[in-house]
Amino acid sequence: MVPMTETRTSPATVSVGSGPLTFDAVVAVARHGARVELSAEAEGEIARSRAIVEAHADDTEPHYGISTGFGALATRHIPTEMRAQLQRSLVRSHAAGTGAEVEREVVRALMLLRLSTLATGRTGVRVETARAYAAVLSSGITPLVHEYGSLGCSGDLAPLAHCALAVMGEGPVRLGDGTLTDAGTALRDHGIEPVVLAEKEGLALINGTDGMLGMLILAIEDLRGLLKVADITAAMSVEGLLGTDDVFAADLHELRPHPGQALSAANIRAVMARSPIRESHRTDACTRVQDAYSLRCAPQVAGGARDTVEHAARVAGWELASAIDNPVITKDGRVESNGNFHGAPVAYVLDFLAIVAADVASMSERRTDRFLDKDRSHGLNAFLADDPGVDSGHMIAQYTQAAMVSEMKRLAVPASVDSIPSSAMQEDHVSMGWSAARKLRRSVDALTRVLAIELLTASRGIEMRAPLQAAPATGAVIAALRESVEAVGTDRFLAPEIEAAVDLVRSGRALAAVESVTGPLH
Repeated sequence: MVPMTETRTSPATVSVGSGPLTFDAVVAVARHGARVELSAEAEGEIARSRAIVEAHADDTEPHYGISTGFGALATRHIPTEMRAQLQRSLVRSHAAGTGAEVEREVVRALMLLRLSTLATGRTGVRVETARAYAAVLSSGITPLVHEYGSLGCSGDLAPLAHCALAVMGEGPVRLGDGTLTDAGTALRDHGIEPVVLAEKEGLALINGTDGMLGMLILAIEDLRGLLKVADITAAMSVEGLLGTDDVFAADLHELRPHPGQALSAANIRAVMARSPIRESHRTDACTRVQDAYSLRCAPQVAGGARDTVEHAARVAGWELASAIDNPVITKDGRVESNGNFHGAPVAYVLDFLAIVAADVASMSERRTDRFLDKDRSHGLNAFLADDPGVDSGHMIAQYTQAAMVSEMKRLAVPASVDSIPSSAMQEDHVSMGWSAARKLRRSVDALTRVLAIELLTASRGIEMRAPLQAAPATGAVIAALRESVEAVGTDRFLAPEIEAAVDLVRSGRALAAVESVTGPLH
C-alpha cells in the first residue's frame, strides 16, 4: 500500500526517550526517513536494567530467558558458557518468515517501536544494542521481513527476529535506495558494529507487538485523511445528483450527539456551500422529499467510522506507553514473566478499522452507481456516457469499485477471533494481530481507490449539469483533477484516469484543493 502523503513538516531526527513516542514521530521515521537518536535519559534507564540482568546471570535460581530456554523449552537450565549461543540460536531460528516482502515503512515502524521499548529500561538489553538499532534506522538500512510468520503472540516474533538478525550482521537487507545486499556488508559500509547478543537480549528484541502497532498507527494516519475525502466525495455526489444539503444542518445532528457525525456533516456543508447547482432546485417545483440513504446518511456512516478511528487511536496510545517484553525488569528490580506480549487489544481495533473502511467504501460505491443509472441520476446520460450505446462512459469504473468493495467485505472478517496453538501447547491462544494489520493495509489501499473513483465519477456528473456551476470547493477539486484528466467527452482509456484520481486522493491534493476554499476540514 502506498500511503497518503503527509503535508505537515516531519522532524529530521526523532529522539527516543524512556516515555512513549508520538504518532507523528512514528510516521516521521517510518514513512519519511527521519533519523533516530537515543536520549541520555533512555541510555541511563537501559544501563540500570542491564545491571539487574547481569546480577542474575550467575544466580542458581532459574530466570526465564537469562539462564533457561524459551517457550516450551523453558525448563532447561543453560550453562553460562552457552548463553551467547542461546541468544543467537533464538534469533536465527525465529527468523522464519516467508512470503512477500513487507513494506519498508512497516519494517522501520516496528524497529523504532522495539527500540522505544528497549529505551524504557524494562527489557535488560545493553546500551550498545539499543544504539545499534538507532544507527540502523538512521542509516536507512531496512531488514528484509516477510509477510507470513507472526501469530501475534508472543508478539510479532518472526518479523522482529528478521530485524534482530540484521543487527547481528546476518541476513538480507535493503539500503536506503532499495538495493538488496547482505546485512554484514551494509553494517560495515555504514560503520555499524554488528551486535553480539548477551544474556536476555535475543528475547528482548523479538517479544513485542511492534509490527501490528506500527501498521495500526500508519493506518490511523491514512484513515484520518481518507475520511475527510469521503466527506468531500459525498458532498460532490449529493450536489451532482441534485440532492439536498438540508439534512446536514447542525441542529439535526445535535439530536444524535456522536462527535464524528457532527464533524462529517459540517464538512459536507462546507464543501457544498454556495453551490449554484444546489440553489437551482431549491424551489417549490422540486418534488423530492428525501434522498436515498447513501446520500442522506453519509455523516452517520463516515462519522461512525471517524469515532472508531479515534477509539483505535486511544488503544494505540496506550500501547505506545507500554513496555512489552517477557520476562520484564520491573521498576523495583524484579525479573518477572508476564503476558503483556499478547496482541489481542491491538488486534481487535485493527479488525474494527477494516470493518468501518469496508462500510465507508460500500456507501461510496452506491453513490457512484446512482450517477450511472439514468432512472436515478435525475437527468444525466446513462452511465455518464457522451453518446450512450456508442459510449459506455463510467460503466466499468463502477465494476472496478464493486470488485474492491467485495474484497473489502472479505477483508472485514476478523482475524482476531482465530487462534492456532503453538509451541507444544505452551502458546495455546494467539491474537493473529499481525494478520489483522496486513489485511487492514489492503483495505485502506482499496478505500483510497474506491473514493477516487467516486471523485472521478462525481466530477463528470457535476460537469454534465452545465451551464450550472459547481460549488466553489467542489469546483476547486474538479479543477485539480482536470490538470491530469480531460473533461467530459467520448470514451477514453479509463485506467490511467482512475490512477490519476487515485494519486489526487493519495497525495493529499484533493483535500488541499478543497481546503484552499473552505479552510481546514474537521
